[in-house]
Amino acid sequence: MERIEGLLGPEDNKSHTLSPYVTGTSVLGLKYKDGVLMAADMGGSYGSTLRYKNVERVKPVGKHSLVGASGEISDFQEIMRYLDELILYDNMWDDDNSLGPKEIHNYLTRVMYNRRNKFDPLWNSLVVGGVKNGKKYLGTVSMLGVHYEDDHIATGFGNHLARPILRAEHSNDMSYEDAVKLLEKCMLVLLYRDRSAINKLQISNITEEGVTISQPYSLKTFWGLSAFKDPTKGAQGSW
Repeated sequence: MERIEGLLGPEDNKSHTLSPYVTGTSVLGLKYKDGVLMAADMGGSYGSTLRYKNVERVKPVGKHSLVGASGEISDFQEIMRYLDELILYDNMWDDDNSLGPKEIHNYLTRVMYNRRNKFDPLWNSLVVGGVKNGKKYLGTVSMLGVHYEDDHIATGFGNHLARPILRAEHSNDMSYEDAVKLLEKCMLVLLYRDRSAINKLQISNITEEGVTISQPYSLKTFWGLSAFKDPTKGAQGSW
């Protein structure tokens, strides 16, 4: 019997990520005097369960860029495979030039928009930052392909809880120490208010000299406030 390609061929074996399974929460990024910093915790949530606690969600790309991701972890791994192939292809030209953060960001906007149009989106919000030729760059792109550049970026709940703090206190000329303290302040707010956040984070730094990613560490917390002891007190119809 003749096999009909359209019915029994490879196209029928294609699978799509219909909804996120293991997800990471907010990623924060900001420019400071010497470069760009990014912060993310290391939690991977399986639904509402904090299943994984060693997920690195900020990765170096090439010589000049960092990429951080909220959302589906396996889709982020797929994006990193795309970027590894892109960097390898670029290096094969051996022309003493390399892709910078702006090029990486533009590439990712096309990838995300292309997958969205195929109704097979990559379920991530991405932050891209870096330094090339003395110029700092920071941008973001959503799973729909919506993208923009800014001096500070936050994804997920961070877009609601951390951005107001960043707008009030951030400066492009702030020192490395002050920038780290500001990111830690924002991450602490997210830890208190975002149920998917965990107290284990990494801060990544990229400058003209290269990339440094900190060892995982925890923030000092205080849970003795009365609001934490009985959070539903006075709420109507509360459990």
